Amino acid sequence: MPAPSEPLEKLGFLTIGSFDEADPAAGHETTLRMIELGEELGFDSAWVRHRHLQFGISSPVAVLAAASQRTRRIELGTAVIPLGWENPLRLAEDLATVDVLSGGRLNPGVSVGPPMHFDDVREALYPDTGDREDFGPDRVTRLLRLVAGEPASPFSGTRGIEVFSDRVQPHSPGLRGRMWYGAASIGSARRAGEHGMNFLTSSVVRAEDGAAGGTDFATIQRSHIDAFRAAHPAGAAARVSQGLVVVPTDSATPGQRAKYEAYAAARLPRTGAPQGPAGMLFSPDLVGPSEEIAARLYAHPGFLAVREVVFALPFSFAQEDYVQILTDIATRLGPALGRPSVQSREC
Repeated sequence: MPAPSEPLEKLGFLTIGSFDEADPAAGHETTLRMIELGEELGFDSAWVRHRHLQFGISSPVAVLAAASQRTRRIELGTAVIPLGWENPLRLAEDLATVDVLSGGRLNPGVSVGPPMHFDDVREALYPDTGDREDFGPDRVTRLLRLVAGEPASPFSGTRGIEVFSDRVQPHSPGLRGRMWYGAASIGSARRAGEHGMNFLTSSVVRAEDGAAGGTDFATIQRSHIDAFRAAHPAGAAARVSQGLVVVPTDSATPGQRAKYEAYAAARLPRTGAPQGPAGMLFSPDLVGPSEEIAARLYAHPGFLAVREVVFALPFSFAQEDYVQILTDIATRLGPALGRPSVQSREC
């Protein structure tokens, strides 16, 4: 378990990439600038959320392709692509293309399950096959095999003047080892381990009947991490990244602090008991000075089991708020967690 004297190995952040329907280019540009800022501040990774038919990033692979040409070092991730909306073969081609363009920096995170509000989108998404589509774990298995370079076709060779491959092209050899699964239940965590994937655990978990932890978020999250590693071929060495909403206030103005505290207070009631028919349990947002946030994390069973974090930016703040939050995470909270600031690393 990490102690305050042990360094955090990887520090990342996650953004939803919101935009105004009347001017979507400006919002996407802001997202790209945040990723550029993250690289300048020394973050190890930048991740984007996935939102279909909403005013957030609907095509994370396209956005990260653009980000790959505006950055050189920072890793780029998706948290997560819901595979119910995707054809695994086409997605494997897109992921491999962006990985090649980025120089091997892509970290695709995926999940399975029926598309959100499936009854509303069935006719647009799967008009002829909606009743026959398999939205279960086999969908991620297909994607992993294709990313790994297993055959997608029985034929390879030349037909006429065209040359064909039997596997996805381009092939990016290291991409399979950077595939992540976003899981909120213990069963999904185990399956991610069995697939030999990396594990993204976020600020939402499922409070399942009879599961360890009851309705304590941190204990449930830790049980998912333990179950994942128990099922993974690499065991305790299997990669896990924890994602929580974290808002340091070290350099915030009084107005920003008041906004952040009101935001967290409005969301706090959903953390006391499971929400909705799926029994989803939310983590409280962590707002305050970096030293206080670090102390809370070192008392968090989930954090004590990881060496990597991807802190999520709140949905609805202004760009100047995100700049302040990212700067404080990189220069104050990261060092409090043993991750030196970029300035310290350059000295």
